[in-house]
Amino acid sequence: MPLPKPNLYPPFHIVRLSHVELNVTDLARSRAFWVDTLGLQVTHEDDELITLRAMEERNHHCVILRKSDRPSAGHLAFKVYAEEDLDKAHAWLSARGHAVEWVERPWQHRTLRTRDPQGIPLEFYATMERLAPIHQKYALYKGVKPLRIDHFNCFSTDVDASVGFYNDIGFRVSEYTEDEETKRLWAAWMHRKGGVHDMAFTNGRGPRLHHVAFWVPTPLNIIDLLDLMSTTGYLASIERGPGRHGISNAFFLYVRDPDGHRIEIYCSDYLTIDPDHEPMRWDLKDPQRQTLWGAPAPKSWFEEGTPFADTAIGEPTLAAQPIVAP
Repeated sequence: MPLPKPNLYPPFHIVRLSHVELNVTDLARSRAFWVDTLGLQVTHEDDELITLRAMEERNHHCVILRKSDRPSAGHLAFKVYAEEDLDKAHAWLSARGHAVEWVERPWQHRTLRTRDPQGIPLEFYATMERLAPIHQKYALYKGVKPLRIDHFNCFSTDVDASVGFYNDIGFRVSEYTEDEETKRLWAAWMHRKGGVHDMAFTNGRGPRLHHVAFWVPTPLNIIDLLDLMSTTGYLASIERGPGRHGISNAFFLYVRDPDGHRIEIYCSDYLTIDPDHEPMRWDLKDPQRQTLWGAPAPKSWFEEGTPFADTAIGEPTLAAQPIVAP
C-alpha cells in the first residue's frame, strides 16, 4: 500500500513525545535499575510511584514507574504546542468516534486521554511543571548518562492503519519496511520533533509496547553501560547489541528492566525536519535494515513486548517475517 501524503497542516499540533507510564512490581528493584544503573534522575518518590527525568530535560518527568501487581504499560504521552490544541484534539478525535476524556495528572495542567485505533492509551497535555536545568551538573551523570527520552516503538496488528492515523495528526514517516510480496508496511518510523522518530510501529501481536528509547551522548556511553551491567548482576538483562541500525543509522543497545520492559539506548541518528524530507524504504528481507553490520535480531525482539493495561491483544494481519537469529 502506498504511504499517505504527509499532513503538514494537522488538526492539532504535537511538539514531541513526552513520557511513558510503566507498571512495575517492585519499586525498590526498579529504582536500582533505572536510577542507580541507567542513571535517570528522581524527581518524585513515594510508596506508589517514582518519576524520573533525563539530564537535558526540564519537564518534571519522562518516566513514571507505578507500583502494580503485574508489569504493563499505562499510557504514552505527547506534548502539544498550546492549550487550544487540546480543545482541537478533543473535537477532532470525538468527531471520528474516539473515546476522549479529561483526566487529572499530577504536575500537569489539562490532560486529554484517548486511544488510537489499535487501542494504545494516549495522553496529550500542553503544560507540565518545569524544573531547574541540570545538564551542566556533571556530578549527577551516572550509568549510561541519558540525556533525553527519544522515542516509543509499539507492536501493531496493522502497521498501514497505524501509519494512517498518526499521519492524520501530523506525524511524518522517515523510514519504513515494506513486504515485497504484499506491498504492505511491516514497520514504520514516524516523527514530530525532527529526528528519525517519536513513534514507531512493528508488525506483531498488539497493541504492545515494544520499547522506549533514550538518547545518550556517544557510543562509548553504551560500552560503559555494558561494562557496568555485566559486573553488577544485570548480564542477563542485556538483550541485543551493541550495534548500528541500518534503519535510522543509530548506534543502539537493547536492555530489559527487572519487569521485562524493553529499553533502547540510542544515539547518532539524523535530522528529518525539512517538510520535503523523503522517506527511506527498506525491504523486509534485507538483513542490514536490522543491523547495518548484518547480524539478525534475536527471536525475543520480534515476539516479546509489554502489554498495555486493560487492553486486548490481537494477532497481526500480515504474516510476513524478516530474517531472525536462530
